[in-house]
Amino acid sequence: MKVLISGGAGYIGSTVASACLDAGITPVVLDSLVTGRREFAEGRAFYEGDIADGALVDRIFAEHPDVAAVVHCAALIVVPDSVADPVGYYRANVAKSLDFIGHLLRNGCGRMIFSSSASIYRAGADFTVDEDSPLDPQSPYARTKAHCEGMFADIAATRPVEVLSLRYFNPIGADPAMRTGLQLRRPSHALGKLIEAYDEGTPFQITGTDYPTRDGSGIRDYIHVWDLAAAHVAALERFDEVVGEATVINLGTGRGTTVRELADAFNTVVDRPVEVVETGPRPGDVAGAFTTTGRAERLLGWKAAYSVTEGIRHSLEWAAVRDTRLG
Repeated sequence: MKVLISGGAGYIGSTVASACLDAGITPVVLDSLVTGRREFAEGRAFYEGDIADGALVDRIFAEHPDVAAVVHCAALIVVPDSVADPVGYYRANVAKSLDFIGHLLRNGCGRMIFSSSASIYRAGADFTVDEDSPLDPQSPYARTKAHCEGMFADIAATRPVEVLSLRYFNPIGADPAMRTGLQLRRPSHALGKLIEAYDEGTPFQITGTDYPTRDGSGIRDYIHVWDLAAAHVAALERFDEVVGEATVINLGTGRGTTVRELADAFNTVVDRPVEVVETGPRPGDVAGAFTTTGRAERLLGWKAAYSVTEGIRHSLEWAAVRDTRLG
C-alpha cells in the first residue's frame, strides 16, 4: 500500500510515516516546511509545497497513481497562536483543507484519514469524553478542526470520498528509534516547558490551578506519539471495514493526567528535580479532558502501549539528540 501524508515532515506526520514504513506501507510526504523539517522526510518520497497547490497535488498523483489513501496531518496547532491569529489559522487549517480535498477528489482519491483533535469536545463532569460527547471547541484552533470535520462530512455525503477522523489530545514522546521527534527546541506544551525548565535550571510554571480537577491543575490525555502513529497505521489497514461502522474514533490512554502529576512524573525520571510554581492560565486554556478508548479497541484492535513516564523518557532522549539530527 502507498499513502500520501500531508504534513508528513512534521512531528505527528513524520512519526506516522515511520510507522507506515515499519508496517510495509510506503509513505509519500507532502509538506510546506512551515513547521516541518526536511530531515524528517529523508529517504522518503518528498514533495515540498502547499496542500492548496492543485498543480503539485496533481503531479504527486501522476507520479504515484497507486496512492490508496491520504493521511491529512497538515495544520497549525498552537492554541495561544490561534487566539492571536485566527485569520491565519482558519486560512491554513480550513480554507486550505477545502482546497486539498478538492484536489484529492479530482485525482480519484476516495480515502482520507483526518488527524483531528479531541479538543473539540465538551467534557463531562468527570472530564471524560467519548465519540458521542457534545462538541464545544474553546479556541480558534479547536474550532478549525471542528469546521474541517463538518466540511469533510458534508463533502463525503455527496462525493466519492470517505473520511475517518482520529481525535486525540496531547501527544508526547518521540519515535522510540529516535528517527523523529518534536522539531522545536522550545515547544509550548507542558512537557516541552518542563524540559526547558530542566535544561535552564528555572522553575516550571503550572498555568492555571483553580480548575475543578483533583489537584486544581489542568487535566490532559498525554498519549505517546508512537501509539498515535500505530493507530493511524491500524486505521489505514482497516479503513474500508471501519468506515462502514464509524467515521470518528478517539485515541487516548483512557486515563487523565493532571499537569501537576505530569511534573511529578517528570521529576521521577530526571536526575535533579524541577521546581514547580503556579501561575494563571494562558489564553485559550481549558480545564481539559481525557477520552475513553472502547471504539478504538473494538474497531482498530488498538490500545495505547506506552505510559506517560515512557513518553517523558523518550522526549528527554530526543531532546538530547535533536540538534545532531536537525540542522
